[in-house]
Amino acid sequence: MPTNKHQRILVTAGEPAGIGPDLCLQLAGPQQDVEIIVIADQQLLQQRAQQLGLSLTITAIDPCQPVTTTQAQQLKVWHTPLLDTCTTGVLNTNNAAYVLRTLDMACDACLAGHAHAMVTAPVHKAVINDAGMPFSGHTEYLQQRCQSDKVVMMLACAAMRVALVTTHLPLAQVAKAITPQTLQQVIRILHQELQQRFAKADPKIYVCGLNPHAGEGGHLGREELDIIIPTLQQLRHEGINLIGPLPADTLFNNSNLKQADCVLAMYHDQGLPVLKYAGFGSAVNITLGLPIIRTSVDHGTALALAGTGQASASSLLEAVRQAHLMHL
Repeated sequence: MPTNKHQRILVTAGEPAGIGPDLCLQLAGPQQDVEIIVIADQQLLQQRAQQLGLSLTITAIDPCQPVTTTQAQQLKVWHTPLLDTCTTGVLNTNNAAYVLRTLDMACDACLAGHAHAMVTAPVHKAVINDAGMPFSGHTEYLQQRCQSDKVVMMLACAAMRVALVTTHLPLAQVAKAITPQTLQQVIRILHQELQQRFAKADPKIYVCGLNPHAGEGGHLGREELDIIIPTLQQLRHEGINLIGPLPADTLFNNSNLKQADCVLAMYHDQGLPVLKYAGFGSAVNITLGLPIIRTSVDHGTALALAGTGQASASSLLEAVRQAHLMHL
């Protein structure tokens, strides 16, 4: 296993027709404490580099060999062939299995100890599903691949970290999904990962209520009284530092965020719009509860920007940086 001082990080290039390959090309260059290897079709990267007018060396490597640093304008690639042709900006269901293959390779290499972390460029969920392979997102896919009982989605930017109790659920299903068992699992994972991965000895977690005004004493819903408050009380007895439940419309103020190591939101669009407003383009998606480190960009495939040179790699670069700093 590479040490924290000299790491190997695997980056999956995501949907081949999108901006993932463009972003990965921007990872080329001198590397000191970390070796970055992109998992993608080598010819695809070469073609995209030519399309973008980039002059760099793309070298195929064996990811099971010892870590080496890069001193020149070089990009290392773990070659994985496309299954069909790829036209920039045009989805092709025949390449959906290729996308999943790159995820499998990165995940399995991390599990085997050949890399410190995996970082994922954006995939296109619809084209994978259209190809006949059910796929709700990286988070759920990697949970199954790693055989983890429960995982937690957390996004981070300079201003805040936000974790989610529920992720990709229709709003009509959220309330039923918030059970004492789910809350306990999510909060215990969040607490443990903040300690282990981020070196927070006694992490302070601010918890959103589900309903407006956190239920207003039961007048706007009873989930706080019947489920959330009793569960938080139980977890406090275990020594977990929890504040709330608090109304989500006032929780995200600077005073609270300066004190919070993380905010726990009950559903996707309760917490993430605030975080993405504060840090879009530089935020990072982090999967907690896996036996490996996985970070990702905070944006989609942006098919219209692919091959134009207008796509920013700031989120991918931050995802690599976060993965480098996290502890196994």
